[in-house]
Amino acid sequence: MELHFEEFLGKITDFIKTEAKTETVVGEQFQLGEFKCVPVIKVGMGFGSGGGEGMEAKAKKGQGMGAGAGVGIEPLGFLVTKGDEISFLEAGKAHGLAAAFEKVPDLIDKYVETIKKKEEEELV
Repeated sequence: MELHFEEFLGKITDFIKTEAKTETVVGEQFQLGEFKCVPVIKVGMGFGSGGGEGMEAKAKKGQGMGAGAGVGIEPLGFLVTKGDEISFLEAGKAHGLAAAFEKVPDLIDKYVETIKKKEEEELV
């Protein structure tokens, strides 16, 4: 049995690259009225591996290896843009994504206020 740590860790890294993305975890960018919302996540990774060879007393050769990886993914919030304005709506640690979605009504209120101001300015 031949040990190929680099190849094995490469496969683990490729797997993490495909799975630990915002689109995979919480979804892709979406449009809410005039607002563009982009989910933002935090990703942490850890790797470990080891291997060895040995000889028994009866001249038998042995080999072994092991590897592992861990990924932690946390939704942070949403990057929200409208025209030249950019803001970040934090998800909050206590409620996760639910906290971000609780802020959607505030976004809608801001949107409605902006439209009302524009209408008032046009009347004047």
